[in-house]
Amino acid sequence: MIDEDLAKDASTRLRKIAGQLRGLEKMIADRRYCVDVLNQIAAVQAALGSVGKILLRNHIETCVANTFSAGSSSERKQKVDELVKVYGRFCRIA
Repeated sequence: MIDEDLAKDASTRLRKIAGQLRGLEKMIADRRYCVDVLNQIAAVQAALGSVGKILLRNHIETCVANTFSAGSSSERKQKVDELVKVYGRFCRIA
């Protein structure tokens, strides 16, 4: 589960990313130089990747760890399958 501190951190980061996205919109509207826009897109992607890594780490340290310490073998298998799926999706965007 996401605790209060993690939620605050993620929310702060996402608000900054939202600001970056608004800046990107303005850059496009102002017809800025393509490479400058692309650099800002890369920065947004990196920032989202950072949030994703924080949340993935938290998931492993809490949800997955709890299942491995107290769950049944079928619950552990289900958690591993879920983690592999999430990791696969995350790796494509990170």
